[in-house]
Amino acid sequence: MRTLFLPPLSVDQAERRRALRNAFARFPSGVTALCALGREGPVGMAASSFTSVSLEPALVSVCVGRGSTTWPRLAAAGRVGISVLGGEHAELSAALAARGVDRFANATWEASPEGAVFLAGAPLWLDCRVHRTVPAGDHDIVLFEVLGARTDDRFGPLIFHLSAVRALETR
Repeated sequence: MRTLFLPPLSVDQAERRRALRNAFARFPSGVTALCALGREGPVGMAASSFTSVSLEPALVSVCVGRGSTTWPRLAAAGRVGISVLGGEHAELSAALAARGVDRFANATWEASPEGAVFLAGAPLWLDCRVHRTVPAGDHDIVLFEVLGARTDDRFGPLIFHLSAVRALETR
C-alpha cells in the first residue's frame, strides 16, 4: 500500500496536477461518447465523468474541460446523443479523445431526426439536451435532460481505469 500526499500549493502546479490525476485514476469509470450532427457531419468527444443525477426530472451529468474545442460545437447542436461505449470500442474511445483526426472514420453511427448521434455497439443510448451548465474549477459540469433512452444487453461497458480503457469481464 502506498500513501499519496498531494504536493503543497507552493510546489509546481504541473507536479500537483500529475499527482492528483494519478490519484483520481484509481477510480474506475465507464466511458461515454457525446455526439451530435454538426454542419459538416458528426461531432463527438469521449467523456469518462458521466453520472446519473436525478430520476425526476431525468438528469445526467458530464464534466467537460473548459479548453475543449469540441464542446462548444456540441452545445450549439441542441440535441446530444450520449452513448455508453461498449467493450469493443477501445479504438473508437481513443479516436474520440484525439485531436486532429477524423473521429468517426471507423465508427458506425446513426442520428436521430433532431440531430443526436448514437454509436453502434453501445449498451446504452441517451437522447439529451443541455439543461444547465455549472462552472467547476477548470471544467464545467453539464447537466443533461434525458429525453429518451435505449438499452442493448448484448454489449458490456468499456471501463476507464489507471488511464487505460478495458472491457469489463462478465461472469
